[in-house]
Parts: sequence; structure tokens; C-alpha cells
Amino acid sequence: MPLLDFPTPLGLRLHISSLSTPHFASSYTLASTGLLSGSLSYLYTSLPLSSLPSATRSLPLPAFTPTSYRQLLPLRPPDPPWWWEIWHAGKRIDTRDALLYGRLYLPRSTLEALYLRRLSPTSLLKINAVSDARLPNGGSALALLAQDRGKWNAEYMYSTDSALFGVRGLYNFGPDPRIAGEEGTALAPAIEDGAAMVPRTTGALGKENEAGEQVSRCSAGAEMYYGLLNKSGGMSTGVRFATLPAHTGFPYTMTLTLNPLMGNLSSSYSVRAGELLSLSTRLNFNVYSYESGVVMGMEVWKLRDLGGLDGWLSREEEKRLAQAKGTVEVGRRKGLFDGEDVGGARDVAGCLKARVDQRGNVGLLWEGRIKELVYSCGASIDLRGGKDIVNGVGLELQYSA
Repeated sequence: MPLLDFPTPLGLRLHISSLSTPHFASSYTLASTGLLSGSLSYLYTSLPLSSLPSATRSLPLPAFTPTSYRQLLPLRPPDPPWWWEIWHAGKRIDTRDALLYGRLYLPRSTLEALYLRRLSPTSLLKINAVSDARLPNGGSALALLAQDRGKWNAEYMYSTDSALFGVRGLYNFGPDPRIAGEEGTALAPAIEDGAAMVPRTTGALGKENEAGEQVSRCSAGAEMYYGLLNKSGGMSTGVRFATLPAHTGFPYTMTLTLNPLMGNLSSSYSVRAGELLSLSTRLNFNVYSYESGVVMGMEVWKLRDLGGLDGWLSREEEKRLAQAKGTVEVGRRKGLFDGEDVGGARDVAGCLKARVDQRGNVGLLWEGRIKELVYSCGASIDLRGGKDIVNGVGLELQYSA
């Protein structure tokens, strides 16, 4: 969960990025944590990015600091293969999009590389590689083949580190987006006046409303891996229940994961309690050692000060204020976190994230904007640390052209 595991900056860090051409982008990082370090990264994509805004001044703050609570969307069927076909003079001339990314860390001279290629509408190939003299054999590589069929998806991986093989998958209960007739629903008895019959849910998994829209989704997943060199393996499984946009109440997500070999059990509950407020909690428990841990976190978005009044306004309060001022109705609030290009997204002043666990470790992070600079400042605090209560403080600046 990003809300419970967000990193807090340490020292001073500066990021500068640029989209030089529609196919090429670069980024530079300079950090100071007692020692000066940095990185250079470059990206190339065969798919042009000319339609995407890249400058900091043209992007709303949520584009840099997305909300920690991610609203799941209804499943969509994969594109038919013939949609991707491009013919000219009786020959297919379509190509498969690819992405190349490289990053060099200084002064350690560690090199990271990433290769992505879309093989088909349902398949994606991903290859990661790391080169570092301090690693065994001078580095490692990871190959991953992902398949997304809408109803289910699977990933097959291989790592040169310990000759590790792995497979993991996710299955979504409820209707199959690839089939026109939805599974798990039945036609209600015909109304006497001849009105159209309305599909209604017949089960708890993948619940639907009277309009036939799916309001929630339950998913189950598992992963298994085995290393040939060290002759060891592992597995884990999990279940997730989440609401969808058609849900009329507040959005929430519940997860439960289990690692039977290590005995680790983890459960989490996240909710968007308001349009600007998200809450989350997680409980970890080991059935062998009886060790447990609890983490709680929150995220609050602050609006810009409106007419000298407090910026922590609810939707109703802001609407009344806008109507009193004779301004446009604050329907602009819609799309604050869903990626829509609305003016309201530019009225966000900042975002506060906080977490605390049962040991008294506190993490604080504030993200905001100063003109064309996006900044993040945070601190790590140990409430049981005595005199050394503050473990670290940092500031991070981002600029994109």
C-alpha cells in the first residue's frame, strides 16, 4: 500500500526531466546525503508521446503525487488482434511498440536497463538488467512475460540470480468482459406492464446494481517460485475485495495475503473516507513466532485558499462559497483524482501523508508546488528514540520541461 509504505526523503535531492522529442526523454538527479551522488537516465519509445503534456507548469499536482488510494475500474475486454493490423498494398506494415530505458548511478557506476515490448494485445515482454561489480557475476537479469485476458492475467518470470523460475496469476470473479452475456446474473421476471427486464445479481462475488453495472469485484491470486541453484522455493496467495466506480457509497478495498511456508499473514483495509481524505491500516501476524505488527496511515489533500478562507473545505462548503461569489459551479471537483483535465485539479495546494506503527515509528510527508517546482519534504520520527527522536529530514525538488 503506497499510503503505508511511502518513502520519506533524506537530505537534499533534485530531479530535472525533459521530453526532448516525442520519442526521447531524459532525466537527471542530484542528491546530497553527506556524500554527493546522482544519476543519469534516458528513455526511448517507439510510440510518440507528443500528445502528453510534460512541462511542470502544464500538469496538475496530482499528476506528480497521485492519490494513494487507487480506484479499480471495471474490467475491459482485450483488443481483438485484427484491430492492430495495418495493411498497405496487400502487406501488413504494422509494428509492435517498444520502450528502452537506462539509468546510470554515480559515483557507484551501477547501470540499470529496461526493455518493454508489446507482443500482442494481451501479451507484454519485460526484461530488466542490473550491472554492478559488487553483485555476484557482475549483475543479474530478469525476464517477465505478462498476459492480460481481462478475466484473468498471469506472469511468467525467470531470473539469472539463483536461476529462479516463477509464475503468478490473478483471477477476477464475476462477469467475463470477453463475453457479451454477463456471467453470474439472471434476468428478473418480466414486469406485468411489459417493461424491459433488469439483470440482477445472483451471488455476492462481482455484485451488480439494478442498472447492470458491477459495483464491486473480488479477486484471488497466487505466486510460486523455485531456485534451481539454491534448491529452495516459496509461494504465497491472496484475496482482494474492492468497490468500483458504480458503488454509491465510499470506495474501499480489503486484502488478505498468506505465505504458508513462512507463516506470514497480512490483512489490510483502505478507504477513501472523503474526496480529499484516505485512510488505511494493515495488520501483520506470524503464526509460527506469534509476532505481530500494525501500521496505520492517512492522506489528506489541501485545496488552495479561496478568498482568504480556510483551504480545508468540503465539497458542499466550496460549492456554497462559489455560488455566493457568483463563480462557476464547483463541478470542477470531479476529476481531481481520475486523471481528467479539469481546472479543479490545479486548485490543489498540497498533500499530507502520515503513518505510524506499533513501535512508535512515524513517517511524515508533505508534497506541494511552488510555481514550476514540485517539492516533497518529509521526516522520519521515532517516538521511543529519546534524544534522537528525529531519524532523518529531507527535501526533494522536481522540475520538468
